[in-house]
Amino acid sequence: MKQGCDLERCFLCRNSLPEWREAICTHKKNLKFNKGERLFSEGDEVKGIYFVYSGVVKVHQKWGDGKEMTIRFASNGGIIGHRDFFPGNTYSVSASAVEPVVVCYFEVDFFKTSLRVNHELTYNLMLFFAQELGEAEQTMRDMAAMPVKERLKKALMKLRQQFGTDGDGYINIKLPRQDIAYYTGTTYETIFRTLNEMRDEGLVVLDGKRIGLPDDKPR
Repeated sequence: MKQGCDLERCFLCRNSLPEWREAICTHKKNLKFNKGERLFSEGDEVKGIYFVYSGVVKVHQKWGDGKEMTIRFASNGGIIGHRDFFPGNTYSVSASAVEPVVVCYFEVDFFKTSLRVNHELTYNLMLFFAQELGEAEQTMRDMAAMPVKERLKKALMKLRQQFGTDGDGYINIKLPRQDIAYYTGTTYETIFRTLNEMRDEGLVVLDGKRIGLPDDKPR
């Protein structure tokens, strides 16, 4: 299966030279994953890099005894598996499909060649690394100093910024409460209770798995 390239959103395509796109089409493999299926797991040998063509992927990591931390969500055009593409490395994170996903997969050697040929790609990947590091450091500070309600509100605003809202004004991604707990560094019970408190205070609007912020709701 070969999907067309999304030249506007795909991190690889939009940062590569026009004459390099034929090589991209030749070397890519389109892979499908069902909801809940792992693209790769923490500790697996690194063999390739993934770019999301459609769907949503969560990037997560083991955290403490039997716990998990969701680091970020990658949607159309997003890059996954880029942290660990050095020889002999293993993935330091896991990636799982939040919903049915199609990815463009490239073997590590081709991605390295792409970085040598496309200076804009190398430069923007460096900026992306820096942004990820900054966000990770901010998340750790928030977890240490910010109450759960404030962390949750900030997380919902970040999800709204990334995924937008649907026609009814809800954040355009449906996440189980457990995934929201992983994303905010707390427990399912705490998230369940905090969301209900925020609903009662008029800070969120709930409809099953759908969550809206009041300013987004149609009047």
